Amino acid sequence: MTARQTDITRNTKETAIELSLSLDGAGAADIQTGIGFYDHMLGHIAHHGKFDLRVRAQGDLHIDAHHTIEDIAICLGRAIDQALGARVGIQRMGAAFVPMDEALARVVIDLSGRPYAVISAEFKTPLMGDMPTDLVVHALETIAAHAKMNLHAHVLYGRNDHHKAEALFKAFGRALAQAVALDAGRQGIPSTKGTLTE
Repeated sequence: MTARQTDITRNTKETAIELSLSLDGAGAADIQTGIGFYDHMLGHIAHHGKFDLRVRAQGDLHIDAHHTIEDIAICLGRAIDQALGARVGIQRMGAAFVPMDEALARVVIDLSGRPYAVISAEFKTPLMGDMPTDLVVHALETIAAHAKMNLHAHVLYGRNDHHKAEALFKAFGRALAQAVALDAGRQGIPSTKGTLTE
C-alpha cells in the first residue's frame, strides 16, 4: 500500500503554514498555531482519528485569528484530499456520535469528491479561549470544501460551548477515520460512476 501522507505549505501576506498529515498514523499531534483552543481542537481530530498531524503556523494574529484559522483549515482539507489520492478501496463514508458531558455531537462524512457542508452549532460566548466561536463552523466548512467531502455536522444539544466544540471535533475525527479506512473487500473506487475526484 502506498503511504497515505502528504506535506502542505501555504505562504501568503497573512499566514505562513506548514502542515504534515498521515492518514495511517497513531494519533500523534504536534500542533502550534498560535491559537491555543484551535491547537486543542485539531489535536482531537488527530487523536480520535488516529492521524499523525503536525502544524506550524504564523499568522497576523495582531489583527485577529480569522486568517490563521481559515488558512490552516484550507491546508488540512487539501492534505486530506492529497493523502487520499484516487480514493481507491476506502470505506468512503463514516459517522460518529460523541458526547462531552452534557453536550452531544453527530458528524457524518461522505468522501464523495463533491464538497458540501451542512453544519448546525450554536454558541453563546463570542470566544473560547482565544478562538472566536463563529470560526468553529467556518473552519469545518473550509476543511470540507478543500477535502472535497460532504460533511454534515451537528451539535444536537449542550450548554457549555467548550463541551459542544470539543464533541464536534472529536466526532469529526472519528467519522473521518471510518471514511478513510481501507475496505478489505473492495478493490476499486467505491462509486458507481467510477471516480470520487471529479
